[in-house]
Amino acid sequence: MIPMVVLAGRPNVGKSTLFNRLLHKRRAITDPTPGVTRDPISAETLIRDVKIKLVDTGGFKLDRDSSPEGSLEAAVVERTLETIKQADLIILILEAGEVTAEDEEFIGLLRPYQKKLLPVVNKCEGGRREADAWNLLSLGFEKILMISAEHGDNIGDLEDTIASRLAKYKISGSANNPDSQSGIPNFIRIALLGKPNTGKSTLSNRLTASAASIVTDIPGTTRDVVEGTFSWKNRNFLVLDTAGIRRKTKVTENIEYYSVNRAIKTIDEAEIVFLIIDAQEGLTDQDKKIAALAHEKGRGIILILNKWDAMPQIKNAFAAAEDRVRFLFPKMEYAPVIGISARDGTNTDKLLDIAIRMYGQLNRRIETAELNRAVERWMAEYPPPVGRQTHFKIRYAVQLSANPVKFVFFVSRKQAVTEPYTAYLRNRVRKDLGFSLIPVEIEIRASSDKADPNRANYNKTNSGRASRFRRN
Repeated sequence: MIPMVVLAGRPNVGKSTLFNRLLHKRRAITDPTPGVTRDPISAETLIRDVKIKLVDTGGFKLDRDSSPEGSLEAAVVERTLETIKQADLIILILEAGEVTAEDEEFIGLLRPYQKKLLPVVNKCEGGRREADAWNLLSLGFEKILMISAEHGDNIGDLEDTIASRLAKYKISGSANNPDSQSGIPNFIRIALLGKPNTGKSTLSNRLTASAASIVTDIPGTTRDVVEGTFSWKNRNFLVLDTAGIRRKTKVTENIEYYSVNRAIKTIDEAEIVFLIIDAQEGLTDQDKKIAALAHEKGRGIILILNKWDAMPQIKNAFAAAEDRVRFLFPKMEYAPVIGISARDGTNTDKLLDIAIRMYGQLNRRIETAELNRAVERWMAEYPPPVGRQTHFKIRYAVQLSANPVKFVFFVSRKQAVTEPYTAYLRNRVRKDLGFSLIPVEIEIRASSDKADPNRANYNKTNSGRASRFRRN
């Protein structure tokens, strides 16, 4: 069991800065603007041989009205309180100085959790405002820790205290070895990407059977990346719910700028991208740019037409929508297109079935002998052009990597290989070798018996087949 340590407090006291400090990396977005964090975000880390799940929560705000923004703030507070109930240790972050009404109300709500409460006073770098910090003992705390999350003052003392409070969870031996993979489930990592308000958080909550991501009609509700896990047909999934990505010209706030950059970065962290498109709006230029980024990195991509339940239920409506997607983005001909309703769960089972098949293709490896038998057949069916300047020979091919999938074809004259012939090889790889759902990179390299040691090694074990290639 991994204990949950929750960082809580009013807005702008430094929760996200402390979250990043304890993780030793920048995971949460930090900004002087109050209320940056909305969804609880979590990450596992090791503190003094105690593995914990650290959770950063939204700030507790007292003044909330009936406006859409006020409703969002109320949702943030509600989610924070729900997270606190599940915590094994609550780090209450205060700021030295006058106790605010929000502090007093929040502390009152935390009284039932007094035994698992650890009060911390932040922004005390260099001993600054220590006298004011001691005044917080009047709130009924037996002990407080003074730290600076930004500068690192007394963070070691805080880590010691966290470890001592959670000593029963201390691990030892191979479990403390970060290289040990024993007992760690293999996750299919899914990134949910798309424009704002297309239903990413709704789908994330649907898949994880949780309310981890706050859902509102306000575009840009999600800012940080919210992680969630679930299982489907004995496969484990990790979902990364991201902020909506708008065009750069429309991004005017620093917070949204960091949110968008963090969302784009999840493409590197994921294996499959669920590109969520508003079915009524259709594929936009921004969607195409997101898909292009995923394609360039060799990620599996599923084009999801969400809110399909709101579309007119007429014959061949989906086929027409799919044709339009293919027309607007012909390079994505391999990417599956599916219509779903994240709100009621329609077709999410089919979506996950496709994801499992796609994951299998991403990790598929073709033996060199099998690959070159296929190459010989492809060349016989569609020989390279004949001509002094256009003719070339494919000497051999190898699969360079899986996930992303990349093949290298070694040829006699690299400059003679045209893009149409490269596309032909890519299409045959997809069709004949089981990569129909994913992007496949084909690299053409020049090769000669004298210069290429791989060629020499290939000849030793495949001399007969190599001679047949030369005849072609």
